[in-house]
Amino acid sequence: MKRPSKLHGRAFYESLGSPKLVLAPMVDQSEFAWRILTRSFMSPEQGKNFLAYTPMFHSKLFADVTKYRESHFQANRNPPPTGSDTNEQLKSETVERYLDGNPAFDRPLFVQFCSNNPDDLLNAARRVEPYCDAVDLNLGCPQGIAKRGHYGAFLQEDQDLIYRLINRLHTELTIPVTAKMRILETKEKTLEYAQKILSAGASILTVHGRQREQKGHATGLADWSVIRYLRENLPPETVIFANGNILQHEDIGRCLEETGADGVMSAEGNLYDPSIFAAPPLPEQCGREYWRGRDGKGGYRMDAVMRRYMDIIYKYVLDKDPPQRKPLFLPSDLEEGPPRKKRKERHEQNIQNPKDKKTGKGQKQQQKTTSPNLAAMQGHLFHLLRSLVSKHTDVRDALARSKGGDIEAFENVLSMVEEAVKVGLLEYEREHADGTAKAETDVKSHGSTELVTSTSTEIDDASESSAAAVERCKRPYFICQPYIRPLPKEALEKGSLTLSRKEKAKLEKADAETRDAGLEPGGKIMEEKINREKDPGEDAVEIPREGVVCG
Repeated sequence: MKRPSKLHGRAFYESLGSPKLVLAPMVDQSEFAWRILTRSFMSPEQGKNFLAYTPMFHSKLFADVTKYRESHFQANRNPPPTGSDTNEQLKSETVERYLDGNPAFDRPLFVQFCSNNPDDLLNAARRVEPYCDAVDLNLGCPQGIAKRGHYGAFLQEDQDLIYRLINRLHTELTIPVTAKMRILETKEKTLEYAQKILSAGASILTVHGRQREQKGHATGLADWSVIRYLRENLPPETVIFANGNILQHEDIGRCLEETGADGVMSAEGNLYDPSIFAAPPLPEQCGREYWRGRDGKGGYRMDAVMRRYMDIIYKYVLDKDPPQRKPLFLPSDLEEGPPRKKRKERHEQNIQNPKDKKTGKGQKQQQKTTSPNLAAMQGHLFHLLRSLVSKHTDVRDALARSKGGDIEAFENVLSMVEEAVKVGLLEYEREHADGTAKAETDVKSHGSTELVTSTSTEIDDASESSAAAVERCKRPYFICQPYIRPLPKEALEKGSLTLSRKEKAKLEKADAETRDAGLEPGGKIMEEKINREKDPGEDAVEIPREGVVCG
């Protein structure tokens, strides 16, 4: 029986409302609750311009292992029994919709898989077909584990397999297939690669402007010029999303202009500031959640964002009303005693005896949660509160002891964060009591413990130094802000990235070759050395570690 025709390419993209703002697929980090939090900062009109991806799922595990599937994708409250969940049964009215892909609050939504087997990919895709708008193939994961498993960016050398993976979904699914790739060594090779993916039937192409080797301390800058080259050399009807270098909301418009892309995707920028897609509120609309400094720079307070996140967990995941909370503190409010003392006392009550930590005596047993939304909480909050916990280490310690599902522990962390923000606000007001902004020439680098001094008016070469980005993005520690990694040259100088003499020589040669090809090197380093052992067995599958931004 012939399947009904479906929308493809730009026609499909326009049917979604032509979204320009895209939340990236991330390993265990773009789950339902975080997507809802990200959407919550947008007005209804802005929300129409937004598209989200699920975390990356492993196709074989998702298709074959019920426990894996149900602990990663919760589309129904009462999923059909194993072996009976065909596509038609999943669409049955007897199935009550739950979280992932719920048309009431979680669409449009793309589901991403990594795979190296067309059958596995199709079987997995059919499991999610009724609950999403498209299925995406991950061609960007650069981790060593993806190399051993032969998926993600390590399919680049097997483009015939990539064609078969995409084309199988294109011909057999009722919804479109899309793909997310990384750039190759030259613009010309990247163009050929993109053309192969599109010829297989991909409706949307997301291009991460970094090469496979750019990861960790060697991440460097994404090369937007390659994305612009694709835009100018692919057919006009091709839909392209750009990914890379998005630190703040202002970077989105700049990326759209410089690349010519249809939409902009953010991964790590969103983890540190989930409001990144939303335009800042007008001064009269800030209320208690949004803070503006004397220099005009602003951002959402970390206590406000954590409250929103917690309330979403209560409402959607725990099916209960959030607790009644007092209004967030403002310096204009009447003070009720020294905030630091209160926070310290609370922290001391929650510190365990070192002996208890080893023996487990006195600790309550915490049952391991099966909800992806509860399991992701600790990781998300370490991202969100990064600059705050580096100053208030008691908050860091309390968060480290808070495990998925222990809502009481996270409520305690929230209380501590509120007190820490209160301290920060009062300190800021005291420093600016005379109405003049304090000169800030020494800026703490987000990527290291060293100080970056920027007293010159000359802007540093963006490919050599992160100082200009730090200066542009810096906020007080209690305000959501991006994590700016030192560029590879800085990492080498500071000792966080080390290379042998042989590797340094190869690095210099690679940079020279890259420049000759018309690309910015951005700190390319040698590929990670991994033992090329055979997989232990067909059923042994490795996936990236938790909390990794992938691809």
